[in-house]
Amino acid sequence: MASEHAPTDAGKSLTKTWFETLRSRICAAFEALEDALDHPQCGDLAPGRFTFRPWQREGGGGGVMGLMQGGRVFEKVGVNVSTVWGEFSPQFKDQIRGAKDDPRFWASGVSLVAHPRNPHVPPAHMNTRHIVTTEGWFGGGADLNPIYPDDAETAAFHERLQQACDGFAPDAYGRFKAWADDYFFIPHRGEPRGVGGIFYDDLVGDFDRHFAFTQAVGEAFLDVYPRLIEAKMRQPWSEAERAHQLVRRGRYVEFNLIYDRGTHFGLKTGGNPEAILMSLPPLVSWP
Repeated sequence: MASEHAPTDAGKSLTKTWFETLRSRICAAFEALEDALDHPQCGDLAPGRFTFRPWQREGGGGGVMGLMQGGRVFEKVGVNVSTVWGEFSPQFKDQIRGAKDDPRFWASGVSLVAHPRNPHVPPAHMNTRHIVTTEGWFGGGADLNPIYPDDAETAAFHERLQQACDGFAPDAYGRFKAWADDYFFIPHRGEPRGVGGIFYDDLVGDFDRHFAFTQAVGEAFLDVYPRLIEAKMRQPWSEAERAHQLVRRGRYVEFNLIYDRGTHFGLKTGGNPEAILMSLPPLVSWP
């Protein structure tokens, strides 16, 4: 039996269109940054451009990988969208809200991971999604992972996310920031992945309100992250700073492969491994 919390087909269409539109706007903003940078340490590199590769999921749906590699600003950045449906496996369905007695699902989302070339430009992650089983809910978040943390940069990132949260609920930023601090943590290292952000999940019930908040999170990220890149992308860097960058990227790899829920969800639902693992940096080292 369908739950009162299961969105309509019109709601699914709205969210799918939003994620795809946000993807296109982010890609355009990143390509504009590539065009604006002329850095002596980038040599003869041409401004980076995204390539888009559609994929189909056996069992229902698919998505589009948007990937830029070897750019002036971005050594690698992926902005993917997907909309998939089908049934969870018997081993996985009990772990998903509303799927225990009915394994059918529908899910749509946008996922971004950016690995800049310059060690002073902070890597970042953003993901928002809408999942429907016998219930429907929104989740996602954004976090900043600087190689060299900068208090003013961190404050600007958090301030913009707080503005999005304040329009949702007075206590939302505090709750979602704490959730991010807990979630984006590497237990085996005993350290955070970066300087945090927000994380939320299980926003079930009021579709219009939760969809509006999810849109506000996307808008906040699109507003603040390009500004942070612009502020740092012309700084010079040393070989030692580059070596430190590659070690810090290793922390990102460890978290995404061991703990990240999105990675686990994608791989366990028959998603495209190349799209799921686009979050990994192009070069990394461990001491």
